[in-house]
Amino acid sequence: MPATATSSCSPLASNPRNAHAPRAVAGADYWRSNRIRRIMAEDLLRTVLVERNWVERAQDPLEIMLETLDEGQSLIFFPEGTRNMGDEPLLRFRSGLYNLAVARPGVELVPCWIENMSRVLPKGAFLPVPLLCRVIFGSPIAVEPDEDRKLFLQRAQQALLKLKPTTNDGPR
Repeated sequence: MPATATSSCSPLASNPRNAHAPRAVAGADYWRSNRIRRIMAEDLLRTVLVERNWVERAQDPLEIMLETLDEGQSLIFFPEGTRNMGDEPLLRFRSGLYNLAVARPGVELVPCWIENMSRVLPKGAFLPVPLLCRVIFGSPIAVEPDEDRKLFLQRAQQALLKLKPTTNDGPR
């Protein structure tokens, strides 16, 4: 669920005056790498930028996401921590989803599958390609009382995989 592709496809997210539009979470290292990307991410797309380098980061990504939620805004992010460009349908989920769910148990976590995402915004591309993408939403998930991190992440991954479209030729 790449945040950048979702926010780029959404006219609501690209309207800086729409305070209730979902805010994509993306890597600060990429979006702050030059002035144009920074303006696009911060001013046009209203992206929540987080530092992925846990050794040198100035602020905890979880804190940034929690502040955004506390302001009443929704987040869109990849539980994988990056865009999957390989053949596997999903990469291993990172702990951020679990940590967010534990820190804010009242927040609905809605899995969504973005079909055609890698063609709409190829990794490293500057602007989205004007193609259609489809977003399929699942039922909200939550951490069960005393649920182990690993079990929750496996359950979340399965909830997402259930949304993956299939064709007569097999999975896409």
